[in-house]
Amino acid sequence: MSETLYEQVATFIENQVRDGVYRPGERLPSLRRLSRQLRVSIATAQEAYALLEDRDLLEARPQSGHYVRSEPARPPQPPAISAPLPQPTEVRVSDLAMEVIQANDRPGIVNFGAVVPMVEFPAIAQLHRTMASIARRGGAKLSSYAAPPGLPELRLQIARRAVDAGCRLSPDDIVITTGCQEALTLSLRAVAERGDVVAIESPTFYATLQTIESLGMQALEIPTHPETGISLEALELALESWPVRAVLLTPSFSNPLGYRMPDPARQQLMEMLRRHDLPLIEDDIYGDITFEPPRPRAVKSWDRDGRVLLCSSFSKTLEPGLRVGWVAPGRYLEKLKHLKLVASMATASLPQMAVAEFLEHGSFDRHLRLANAAYRRRRDRVLTLIGRHFPAGTRATCPTGGFVLWVELPRQVDALLLYRQALEHGISIAPGPLFSAKRRYRNFIRLSYANAEGERAESALRTLGELACALGACRT
Repeated sequence: MSETLYEQVATFIENQVRDGVYRPGERLPSLRRLSRQLRVSIATAQEAYALLEDRDLLEARPQSGHYVRSEPARPPQPPAISAPLPQPTEVRVSDLAMEVIQANDRPGIVNFGAVVPMVEFPAIAQLHRTMASIARRGGAKLSSYAAPPGLPELRLQIARRAVDAGCRLSPDDIVITTGCQEALTLSLRAVAERGDVVAIESPTFYATLQTIESLGMQALEIPTHPETGISLEALELALESWPVRAVLLTPSFSNPLGYRMPDPARQQLMEMLRRHDLPLIEDDIYGDITFEPPRPRAVKSWDRDGRVLLCSSFSKTLEPGLRVGWVAPGRYLEKLKHLKLVASMATASLPQMAVAEFLEHGSFDRHLRLANAAYRRRRDRVLTLIGRHFPAGTRATCPTGGFVLWVELPRQVDALLLYRQALEHGISIAPGPLFSAKRRYRNFIRLSYANAEGERAESALRTLGELACALGACRT
């Protein structure tokens, strides 16, 4: 949704404050002067200033004018490293996950609960035009199954882009899937069986837990730091203590923590996997959404014996409705192609053709720069509002990529109760128990900031903070 004129004016003033044109405590232009400078009506200028007052960026002083606030809110501190129970467990999250997913689809909801990208970028319109052009041209390829491993032209483009992640892949190393979720599911089926133990970061994405649950496997949650990722010391101890069959991680901007594992830790992880002769399922779906280039190297880039199954998709960088994912399964290639064939036969041809043509002729890298800059601004704004409106003692991650925040509320705040109260106010969030096999993290929530823009989203965050405070956690 495009910004209104007064929102554009407010954004302009906000950027001037951020750039130091106007410093804390300084007076801003009068309404009449601002309207002349930006060639807008006085009413528009007034609405813009009112919006900035709502955002607590400025204050109105009677008979004096508008001033930049002297004490901007401090961003919250990050949570501590997680401490899950050190033993395998069955997973029971599907009922709650389905409830949250359905809530995200309610009409008119302010959606912080679903991790969906912005689609109001020029590149997305270009992608739609490409898809329409391919559909008009038709052809035999469009109306036939793109049987595993998938369309060669798309696999070629993916192999070329894999260099950015430090990986040397050929098109023949890649299998196209219906989204990253299918890539992860097929990878789990390729390396483990019912009853096997899979080591995962904690907290972890609830769809990963759902997949482990559906396959009858057990999850072994490993302590994870919100900035640097899974504790390798704890993982080593777990591998020595339990019959782990596979490790599944998101080293680049995990969901929900958003951590970025340092390169030395990635190399150490790879060496550990070799010693224990274990496969790694690497979810790299957020790898391209980085605010501090260069793009992180995938753990797969240190793989010398094919034990890493690298999974990703274009659902977060382009559009989720495409459902175009992929996996580079290493030594498990033939098994995974067979599993793909019997699971879903093939991924739809039209989206594959459109993405391949877009990658070859489009401006994907320019799109990523625009998108990542927008997501970084939204991250900063949401963190500011959390610091300003949420209860005292609230902690939150500050990821350097992706578009989710992991928020720790005071202990007396029940995330499930907050989730249901927020829904009554037309706001969706993801409660912390979703992200643990044992439904831990009772006072945590995950917020997606990809579409957190505009007055309506900011008002919703203020309301969410008020609801959290009303649950026994005040601001002072």
